[in-house]
Amino acid sequence: MRHIKRRITMFVLLGVAIYSCNRDPRGELTAVDPSTMPFEGTSHQKTWMAFQGSKEVQQNLILIASTIAQYEPVSIVVDPAEHQRLLTLLGDLHTHHYPIEVLESNVTSPRIRDEGPTFTYDEKNLVGIDFHYKHSTDTNISAFLIKKASAKAVASNLVVKATCIDVDGAGTAMMIENCIVNDDINPDWEKEEIETELKTLLGLQKIIWLKGTKERTIAARFARVGVILAHKNNNKNTDDYELSRENIQQLKSEKDALGHTLKVITIDAPKGSDKSYLGYYLCNNALVMQTYGDDEADYKAYKTLQHAFEDRSIEQLSVDAIKEDIHAVTLQEPAP
Repeated sequence: MRHIKRRITMFVLLGVAIYSCNRDPRGELTAVDPSTMPFEGTSHQKTWMAFQGSKEVQQNLILIASTIAQYEPVSIVVDPAEHQRLLTLLGDLHTHHYPIEVLESNVTSPRIRDEGPTFTYDEKNLVGIDFHYKHSTDTNISAFLIKKASAKAVASNLVVKATCIDVDGAGTAMMIENCIVNDDINPDWEKEEIETELKTLLGLQKIIWLKGTKERTIAARFARVGVILAHKNNNKNTDDYELSRENIQQLKSEKDALGHTLKVITIDAPKGSDKSYLGYYLCNNALVMQTYGDDEADYKAYKTLQHAFEDRSIEQLSVDAIKEDIHAVTLQEPAP
C-alpha cells in the first residue's frame, strides 16, 4: 500500500492567496502564492540554453542559439572546462541582433527545459519552479537559473519533465500522462494530488492528459487558445502510430478551460519515421523548427506551421546531432 505523502494544499477562496504547501525534511511548511505559466508564444525576456554534448551536438546548439539571437537575447550556461570552446564556436558575439551571454556553471545535459526551472509569474514576481527533475545539489542548474533570473524560488516535491507540458496561458494544459502520473517517477502521488499541485503552481483550471511513449513527450501543442497542433505518426511499425491517432480523437472531443471546443490541426511525421515536427520553439516573432531530410514532409510541416503562426518568421534548421528536439534544449524566460 502506498504511504501517504505529508503535504497540505490549502485554497483561500475569498482571499488573494492560494497555497501549495509541502513539508520539508524538518517538517516546516512553505506557502506558495498562485502563479501562472504563460503561453510560450507570449513575449520573452530571453532564451536559456545549456552547452553540453559531443562536438556535433555543440555545433547544433550553437546554430540554434545563433538563430534565436536574431530575435531575442540568449543566455548559455557552460561548464568551465568548455567555456573557451563555446566562445570559439560562437565567434564574434556582436554579429547577432541580440546579445548572447555566456555563464559558467555545472552542466550535465543540454536538456535545459527538463533540468531547468519552469518560469511563471505571480502578481508581483517572476517565479522559478523547481520540479527536481534528475539533478543533485551539486548540479542544480535549476537553482542557478532561478538566481540569475532574480526569480522567486519555489520547490515542488513533484518530479516533472517540463517537455511533457504545454499550456495555452488561459488555464488549459496538455500533458503526457505517463511522464508524470507514473509510480516509477512519482510513487507517492495520486493523480488527483498531482493535478492539484500542477493547477496551483501553473495557474491551470484544466489538464488534458494525453498518451505518449518513452521517446514521445510531445503529442500536441497549442497554436493559440482553442487551436491545437497534433502529431500524427504514419509508421505502422511503431507504438506511436496508434497512440497519435488516439490522442487526435481525444482532442477533437475535448473542450478547454474556457469552454471552447478544440480545433485540431494534424502534422504528419516524416515518411517512415517516428520523428515529430512539434519540437519547435517559439521565440519573439519567430518559430524555430527542425527539418529531417524529407523535403516533401519538411515543406508540408513548414506550410502548416506558417499558416498557424502567420505573424511569425519560420526558421528551419537541420540539427540531426541532438537526440533531443529544439524545444527540449531551449527554455523561455517570460517577459514581465
